[in-house]
Amino acid sequence: MGRAPCCDKVGLKRGRWTAEEDEKLANYIAEHGEGSWRSLPKNAGLLRCGKSCRLRWINYLRADVKRGNISKEEEDVIIKLHATLGNR
Repeated sequence: MGRAPCCDKVGLKRGRWTAEEDEKLANYIAEHGEGSWRSLPKNAGLLRCGKSCRLRWINYLRADVKRGNISKEEEDVIIKLHATLGNR
């Protein structure tokens, strides 16, 4: 038997995230921390799936996510590691 679906998918918002939704998610996680992603959307007042909230947080909203171009030193490290380790 498989896992129960994460949500009903009825009445959920899809597509681009708004700045207001980003702010709600960031504020909720700042106050309560990362916990149950399944219950987070309802508790935070978002009409999104828990998986969508988790991916938005991990890939875009976390403070330690680096944006922009990589430096020359970072590029050199990547090339050196690729030469050593390959595509592992």
